Amino acid sequence: MLNNLVLRISKFPVALAVVTVLLAGSPAWAEDEAKCTNKTLQGDYGFHILGVLLAVPGVALPPGGFQVKGVAMTHFDGKGNLSQVDHVVVNGNPPPIAWTPGSGTYKVNPDCTGSWIINVSGSPSSPVLVSFVVTRSGKEIRTVVESNAVTSIGVKTD
Repeated sequence: MLNNLVLRISKFPVALAVVTVLLAGSPAWAEDEAKCTNKTLQGDYGFHILGVLLAVPGVALPPGGFQVKGVAMTHFDGKGNLSQVDHVVVNGNPPPIAWTPGSGTYKVNPDCTGSWIINVSGSPSSPVLVSFVVTRSGKEIRTVVESNAVTSIGVKTD
């Protein structure tokens, strides 16, 4: 009887290991967990913006560009459209209007990378192309503006 119990207990780790390998190696399960779509981004995200604004065609800037700090609230509709308001301070100067509106489109790839294009009325650098990664199961977005050294982190609001 004791030998039977020892035999059953010793088989348990082997059975557990087989089940773990089967689950981890299952392509359908792994793919379903990793996929992102435009629907992954749905709702409002608050962003903290930081970086250096570099020269763009037609706009002269001093060597080294201008320091940029700001915040934005961006709404993603889950279908590829976005709207945003931002308050960006450039070299210590507040924006011409307190909350600058913008709108555009976005695309989330299955590997949770993506990009968006946002049009900001009156901005010499508009449209703005942003590349991003979606993290924390869609609760956080990390971005970089393609034409500048400006990055941001967005967190989904509750």
